[in-house]
Amino acid sequence: MAAPGENLRINSDRLWDSIMEMAKIGPGIAGGNNRQTVTDEDGEGRHLFKRWCDAAGLEMGVDEMGTMFARREGTDPSLPPVYVGSHLDTQPTGGKYDGVLGVLGGLEIVRSLNDLGIKTKHPIVVTNWTNEEGARFAPAMMASGVFAGVLDQADVYGHTDKNGKKFGEELERIGWKGTEKVGDRKIHAFFELHIEQGPILEDEDIDIGVVTHGQGLKWLQVTLTGKEAHTGSTPMPKRRNAGLGMARVIELVHEIAMDYQPDAVGAVGHMEAYPNSRNIIAGRTVFTIDIRSPEKEVLDAMDARVREGIDTICEALDIQYKVEQVGHFDPVTFDAGCVKAIRDAADRLGYTHRNIVSGAGHDACWINRVAPTAMVMCPCVDGLSHNEAEEITKEWAGAGADVLFHAVVETAVIVE
Repeated sequence: MAAPGENLRINSDRLWDSIMEMAKIGPGIAGGNNRQTVTDEDGEGRHLFKRWCDAAGLEMGVDEMGTMFARREGTDPSLPPVYVGSHLDTQPTGGKYDGVLGVLGGLEIVRSLNDLGIKTKHPIVVTNWTNEEGARFAPAMMASGVFAGVLDQADVYGHTDKNGKKFGEELERIGWKGTEKVGDRKIHAFFELHIEQGPILEDEDIDIGVVTHGQGLKWLQVTLTGKEAHTGSTPMPKRRNAGLGMARVIELVHEIAMDYQPDAVGAVGHMEAYPNSRNIIAGRTVFTIDIRSPEKEVLDAMDARVREGIDTICEALDIQYKVEQVGHFDPVTFDAGCVKAIRDAADRLGYTHRNIVSGAGHDACWINRVAPTAMVMCPCVDGLSHNEAEEITKEWAGAGADVLFHAVVETAVIVE
């Protein structure tokens, strides 16, 4: 970065106050948030973000997936902008910082540039991607996936939630279906700030995670079909127990993930049993397997072993199965130049840092396919996320946003 920017810092108090103000919208029941995508609460959060962007002098654009793009003009408007952001939607029992830190950290960059009267050559665009979480409508990272051309817009419009409501109709209902064609924007670079969602940075007392790679992911939705029967009067050898099948598959997933340590992970988080009655053997179970690895070969091997194991389990229990892949992205290697900008910023500011692989999926994973991209991470308490008890400190948020500030502004080029 040019010498005039050497000591630049964002206003950490203002950033923290903005995070706390956003957290008032869609409060959870235990101190976090329930602001799921394209709900009324999501719409309210979007309106607050737009008011803040308007006050900062930004021009707002909204595409047909509802993604919000708030532009600060550069001295050369013909140049492609530097994008920065994340998402405002949450899990049903989500925290106050997951995604929100990245969006409001981006807004704080613009506010700080305004305060300091600093101009950049490239425009800067603060972005709120629609439906990153994938909690209400699968898959996760939906809007960024459409933007990057890996998901079909018409298809995801038709995806339904558990109540049968369609994503496209709900987006239109809350008033945030824009007119801009998805994916038409040119991106010079994209930066995303996020909480780690893991324990490494806190355990090692490190200020900044420089994200070099992202784990690949597969979500496999499994339906097992047996036969409902009385739990008391059906002999054990005659049972076709879909619940038992699910239990054995869950154990299988754990064993497979353990075989590919240290980086692979696997679990079943979503589970449904039918008819879900105390004295009826489950005749059908539906659950989702989540497997991840930073190596594509490992991810594919885990997938193959899971499918083979399910076949063996179901044959032994005389039950039928169906496996449907409902989410997937390959492992990600982030842009070397953007990663260097983040690492150099941390050095310049005197923050401790280390390379890290993101275990979670992020919008940056899809945008990396169409533009140079990298991520900054800050610690979170006990590595806890996707939980209302998710917590970070103001100092961690400020350090992450400072590094983001320098990386973004260096890439956008300060005009002296």
